[in-house]
Amino acid sequence: MFESLGPLTGSPWMYAVIALSVALDVFLPVLPSGVLVVTAATAAAATASASPHVSQIPHVVLLAACAAVASVLGDLLAFRLALRGGARLDRAIARSRKLSSAQERLGWALTRGGGALFVLARFAPAGRSVVSLVAGAAHRRTRDFLPWSAVAGVAWAAYSVALGYFGGQWLGANWFGTAISVAALFAAGTGAAFLMRRPAPPVPVPHAGQNAPQS
Repeated sequence: MFESLGPLTGSPWMYAVIALSVALDVFLPVLPSGVLVVTAATAAAATASASPHVSQIPHVVLLAACAAVASVLGDLLAFRLALRGGARLDRAIARSRKLSSAQERLGWALTRGGGALFVLARFAPAGRSVVSLVAGAAHRRTRDFLPWSAVAGVAWAAYSVALGYFGGQWLGANWFGTAISVAALFAAGTGAAFLMRRPAPPVPVPHAGQNAPQS
């Protein structure tokens, strides 16, 4: 089955479908973008096994780059739309306990210069949507949001492609190997969601005179 998908690993249509799915799942988290990326990488592993003299590394690298770029573009689109959402979106966030908590954690992460929340959100179910929309609604600067979105997109794409490709080589390019790789992707998402639910560390408030110069 996966050997028959081999010709698709270099098809522009495959990259277009994957890019569209990855970009749009920030608005429709039900889209199986991660499954598509893992399956395409598994197909590349199958082709490499069937034709060892033909390197699949360029296709694997292009697949990871395609998924990462589409991820960042989708994040940026959601961010820009939320940035222009106005008071209606602000009220929706205020009514949602989950979004309000995400807004608080995001503010803390950006204030402290950390980007772990962005990376975790990219793996967690719907976490990418929450972070992108909340960052835009909070009027965060694009130069603060975009670099961490890129790091998260590259990390997610590299992990997903590696699962499919190396899983296909080690476990076999079949449905069983693909299922294990997809399960590992979902396990990472579950772990990321658990870590995102942890409360944000309290921001210390300096006492009066704490930073006063000593005489």
